[in-house]
Amino acid sequence: MSSIRVRAQLRDGVTNVRALISHPMETGQRRDNSGNVVEAHYITEVVAEMGSRHIMTANWGPAISRNPYLSFEFEGANTGETLKLSWVDNKGEQDSTEVRIG
Repeated sequence: MSSIRVRAQLRDGVTNVRALISHPMETGQRRDNSGNVVEAHYITEVVAEMGSRHIMTANWGPAISRNPYLSFEFEGANTGETLKLSWVDNKGEQDSTEVRIG
């Protein structure tokens, strides 16, 4: 199961994308109950693509909150096309999902 829940809706030629990503987004500055520093673990890049078309790249850092919400809009899509959203974090972990534009 993907860590990304996404919706993409087309209205008046503009596609509105809303995504919720499950990720701890640890800054590396927090301490656990034993006083040990919790290792940094956060998403560094989020990419949206539609076929071979690059839609956007977001470069993130440790200041983004846990389970981040992302929303953006773009033009030029048609109903039924597939949008792919993916992320990579600072530990090299990654995930992606696809959604049909409705």
